[in-house]
Amino acid sequence: MAEGSLWLIGAGNMGGAMLRGWLSSEGWNRPITVIDPFAESLPDNVTLLRDIPVGADQPDILVLAVKPQQLDAVRNIFADKPGAPRLVLSILAGVETSTLGSVFSARYTVRAMPNLPVSIGEGVTALYSGDADDQVRAEAAALVTPLGMVEWIDEEGLFNAVTALSGCGPGFLFRFIDAMAEAGEALGLPGDQALRLATATVKGSGLLAAQSSESPAVLADRVASPGGSTREGLNVLDDRDALKALLRQTLAASAKRNAELAAAARVS
Repeated sequence: MAEGSLWLIGAGNMGGAMLRGWLSSEGWNRPITVIDPFAESLPDNVTLLRDIPVGADQPDILVLAVKPQQLDAVRNIFADKPGAPRLVLSILAGVETSTLGSVFSARYTVRAMPNLPVSIGEGVTALYSGDADDQVRAEAAALVTPLGMVEWIDEEGLFNAVTALSGCGPGFLFRFIDAMAEAGEALGLPGDQALRLATATVKGSGLLAAQSSESPAVLADRVASPGGSTREGLNVLDDRDALKALLRQTLAASAKRNAELAAAARVS
C-alpha cells in the first residue's frame, strides 16, 4: 500500500466503517486525516480535524464520505487550494465523475457505492471510473476490499441501478425481516422470539445462497415440497409475480431518486 497522505472527509456510518476497515488491514501504513466536525472516539493514530485546512497541500488521496448535499461546501473550500489530489474516491450518491472532475481536478476519479454491512466487513462496494488505469483501479479496489465484496461497473449509467440494488438493498431487507417477524407474531409467537427467528433465517439463507452453486430460485423450490406448507406460502408470493413486481417498483423508485440527485449535482 502506498504511503501518500489520505484525507477522509466525513466519518459517519460509511466513512467510519471504511476507516475501521483500513486500520484493521494487514500492512496498512498510509497516514489518515479525518475531517469531520462531529466525529468522536477516533483511534490515536488518526489525525482528526474539524474543518478542511485552508493552507495545507492537497492530499494524495481524497475520500469523500459526506452527504451529496454537502458537495457545494466542500467545493468552495477546494476551489481556492493549489494543486489537486491524485485520486478522488467518492461515495456521494448520484454525483457523477464528470461533476467530481470539475470540482477537484484530480488525475483520477473513482465512484464507489458501499452499503451498510461494510461496517462488519460483509458489505458490497461497487466501483466505477472512466479515467483510472489498471494500477489505479487496483489501488482503489484495495481501499475498499477490507469492507467486503468489490464489483467494478462498466458503465456509469448503471450506477443508479447499483445504488438501488446493493446500496439501498440493506434497508429493504431490514424491512423484510421486520415484516417476517411481525407476521410470525401475528401467528402467536412472542415478538422478541419472532424477530430472532426471522433475523437468523434471513442470515442463514443468505449465507447458503452465497455458497451454493444453485440459483436462489432452485433453492426455493428445494425447500418447497409439492403440496407442502412452503409451497402454499410461495404460491402467495408467486401469484401474478407479486413479490417480483413489488421489488421492481421498489428499486425503480430508488433508481429514479438517484438520477434526480445526479441531475441536481450537475446543476449546482
